[in-house]
Amino acid sequence: MIATDAKSAPAPLYRDPLEDGAADPVLVYNPHEQAWWMIYTNRPTTVQHAEGISWLFGSSLGVASSTDGCATWRYRGTVEGLDFEWGHNTFWAPEIFEHDGIFHMYVSYIRGVPLGCDDDETLIHHYTSKDLIIWDHHGPIALSSNNVIDACIIQLPEGGFRMWYKDQGRDSETWAADSDNLYDWTVRGRVLSTPGGHEGPNVFFFRDSYWLIVDSWSGQLAYRSQDLDQWTPAGKILAGSIGDKPSRTDDNGPGLHADVVVDGGDAWIFYFTHPERPGKDHPTERSRRSSIQVARLDVEDGNLVCDRDQAPRPAIGAPAIGAPRP
Repeated sequence: MIATDAKSAPAPLYRDPLEDGAADPVLVYNPHEQAWWMIYTNRPTTVQHAEGISWLFGSSLGVASSTDGCATWRYRGTVEGLDFEWGHNTFWAPEIFEHDGIFHMYVSYIRGVPLGCDDDETLIHHYTSKDLIIWDHHGPIALSSNNVIDACIIQLPEGGFRMWYKDQGRDSETWAADSDNLYDWTVRGRVLSTPGGHEGPNVFFFRDSYWLIVDSWSGQLAYRSQDLDQWTPAGKILAGSIGDKPSRTDDNGPGLHADVVVDGGDAWIFYFTHPERPGKDHPTERSRRSSIQVARLDVEDGNLVCDRDQAPRPAIGAPAIGAPRP
């Protein structure tokens, strides 16, 4: 169970000490260290002559660890051994799912560093590890197009697994695929389409319902379901606008690409912000930097709610051995 005290969560919760571009966090418990690990897109914010959004590419996966229940973090380095072809390549938005003692990582992969923002081939690649350090590569997953990112995995109550992901080749919609073994996947079809698109789907079970959140770039749209098939709109959280004055340091603007950890009757959302972005673009190093934040979720009148200005300090315990991921 989560234990909270009167202290507020640190804000920001975490900044990458080398690149200062931590984004797209995923939380996973490392039983070998008895610590929580946060693995994230390690954006290279210091590039000086980026064309368009090319500064977003060429990223590795950063790693931070926490031994006090996700309240404070220590930078550990980057995930090594992921390259399967020559060159300086791009890794985005990892999802890590533990099953039967094996960690499965599904990460968005782009060859090299595209110049400009053309629609390059982006595939979700599958890796496995016994210790979160040494990774075996199993190749790309065949999904609904060759321009897919942002995987999220849960175990289905009737058995098997489901993946939600963003299909950039299909108007930035959320699609889903099913698997019996976490290696072979069958596309189910479109799950969610919104005007202007969205990204970063995340599904979790909380307060007797399944929840789907997606990053609309102006906040997280929430949807609720009892069967993982029919989704009902259920609020918007972490909304914000560029130029907002935060009550917590760096916690202004919309909360972006989030992960949720559920522990008993509480749920915590980990998200990132661009606290010094002056507009839509990122012309400078300061405008590109990003910060990880945390806040607690709740449910009111059937909607998902989150008061990011009243964020207690998390103290998330180790998952029960053999317990399915919420």
